[in-house]
Amino acid sequence: MDSLLLGADVHHFGFSAMTPLASPLVCNAYNTRDADEHAACLTGWGQCYEQLSAGAFQGEFEEFCFDKVQLFRERINQSMHESGMPWLGSRTFGVATSMEGEGWFCGEPFKRDSIIALPGGEIMDFRTPRQHEILAIVVDAKAFDEYTQTVEQRDLAAALNAGALLSATPQHTEQLRAFLATLFESLKRAPKMLEHPQIRKALTQAAFASIVDILDAAPKTKPSPADRAHQTVVDRARAFLNARTDAPVSVADLCAHLGVSRRTLQYGFQEVLGIRPMQFLRVIRLNHVRRALKKADPNAETIGDIAARWGFWHLSRFATDYREMFGELPSDTLRR
Repeated sequence: MDSLLLGADVHHFGFSAMTPLASPLVCNAYNTRDADEHAACLTGWGQCYEQLSAGAFQGEFEEFCFDKVQLFRERINQSMHESGMPWLGSRTFGVATSMEGEGWFCGEPFKRDSIIALPGGEIMDFRTPRQHEILAIVVDAKAFDEYTQTVEQRDLAAALNAGALLSATPQHTEQLRAFLATLFESLKRAPKMLEHPQIRKALTQAAFASIVDILDAAPKTKPSPADRAHQTVVDRARAFLNARTDAPVSVADLCAHLGVSRRTLQYGFQEVLGIRPMQFLRVIRLNHVRRALKKADPNAETIGDIAARWGFWHLSRFATDYREMFGELPSDTLRR
């Protein structure tokens, strides 16, 4: 991870240990070459990234934090499964500035004109498209609710707690996208203006007003029964996988545990994660091997031993699959 700007340290919190965003100013920017490193960039969030598409990972990340407001831009070149949780007492609003294909966000299809509206304390479940860039702002929920009630004379808390995506017209999504891009570029050009409390107050109120304008034109949509069913199958499958981190799991194991047919399992995974169950299981095993290699002592563990623990017995085929998935050989990861 290459730091480009001076800023606060980056921490990687557990999902159950989220704390409110600290008040000191933060200005961070990173180029990343590893999914785990990228997941740790976002201040105050706990995240885990699993790479789903094949190829060397490349990411860019920039953020500004001030007075319990967090503005960030994330660019990633691979399809990822991102799970995590924002800091407590927050609301996250975000849009895609570019994306290749579609994704899946918290049980709903994620398209270019979708608007993320994730309440704090909620688990984020995001299958990203390839070559995507996200611009987002995270605000203090209490401060935002007080603003809407006092300035706008409205109570939007109930509507915002109903789901994780807003359905908006392309024009209104572009309005939010343009506001966030303008705010972000202004801070990049002159980050020192955040040292002035008057500027921080003005930016916070401008962000609140822009979000309220979008909410007026972006009604909540509920996931369809089919979407909910697909998400439930994948959620239960992932819970089973998380409980079995000591051994590989097969498609037959999943079907037997979930009580569903192979076809139902395939429909769910294809819709939510964009890949077949068998392919997903192989990808998860490769991600586990990569994490084990990064932690391993080259003098105490061999690549073959680590690969075998995750069910890879054909080492030459494993090395080929690993290089296709991550853009480097297992030996390169172990040495680094």
